[in-house]
Amino acid sequence: MSNSKAKIGGMHALAPFGLALAAVGLAGCSDPAGSEDEATASAQQACDKACLEGIADEFRAAYLAHDPSLAPFAGAVKFTENNVAMPFPDGTWDTVTEEVGPALTLSDPELGTIGIFTAIRQREIPGFLAVRLKVEGGEITEVEQIISTARNLSSPPTPIGEVDEYVHEPIIDQVVPEESRATREELAAHANGYFDTLQQNDGEIRGTCFQTEATRRENGLLFTDIKGGFESGRYLFNNRVRREVVLVDEERQVALARGFIDHKGQLDEYELTDGTPVKSIFQEPQSWGFLEMFKVNDGCISAVVATFYQAPYYTSSPWDEALVDWSSMQ
Repeated sequence: MSNSKAKIGGMHALAPFGLALAAVGLAGCSDPAGSEDEATASAQQACDKACLEGIADEFRAAYLAHDPSLAPFAGAVKFTENNVAMPFPDGTWDTVTEEVGPALTLSDPELGTIGIFTAIRQREIPGFLAVRLKVEGGEITEVEQIISTARNLSSPPTPIGEVDEYVHEPIIDQVVPEESRATREELAAHANGYFDTLQQNDGEIRGTCFQTEATRRENGLLFTDIKGGFESGRYLFNNRVRREVVLVDEERQVALARGFIDHKGQLDEYELTDGTPVKSIFQEPQSWGFLEMFKVNDGCISAVVATFYQAPYYTSSPWDEALVDWSSMQ
């Protein structure tokens, strides 16, 4: 796998995605001259996995209670929901009424990053929630939420599960023995290999591999035989996947990415690799915005969890700092 495919936290060089989470060092640990701010670095490094995952629990409690005081938020928080930048708190922070769960928590002490996948309700409306948090000096400074409901997946019809049946495969939360772990770069490469296989899918598996029993949950709905699906060329309608790996949980051997899947809508009828004729469900330009994680065991992907929503075609990410005046959101 090439080093360019394995880059953690940098924009994949497929399209001008402009996603700006630093992959080296920790934000806020350097002064303008580039010398290390030892006090800030020490505070950041003190937040290990237990610390980060404790903050994740506090975040979930604060979200459900509509009360940011229940979690250690910084004075200024960069906040997006479905890739719209807005003042914090807003969006589903005002409407969530129940966490159905179960919650899956991921953490990356090296980047100070947390990932959460769970299920919620907004009164009668069930949905699936994915969250990325950035923690600096023990405080949450960034909140990135993807919320998927039947409404924002309605065109074209797209898989979504039942929140009351929502589960996570136990293998995802299992800690992998240190001697059996892939490197951070290798985990990121598997995520990028998955996306390289997904875009312009012609039956070739590119840059990764799949365990025979590997599963994928898209908005809570279970899919099996991931390899077979890709080898069939069923996803030929995916023109490009713009993505960035934003978290690597080394103990769990999971990589988490944000991004967009773009469908140009030009493809109409096509054939699977076995000659079966099919028709594309995408008949107009459209994109999916996502947070998606990949569990790796014994050198191959063993589980995938994705939460995504329908976005305007070729939506840009507000995490491109050049696109958003974050000070106007405070």
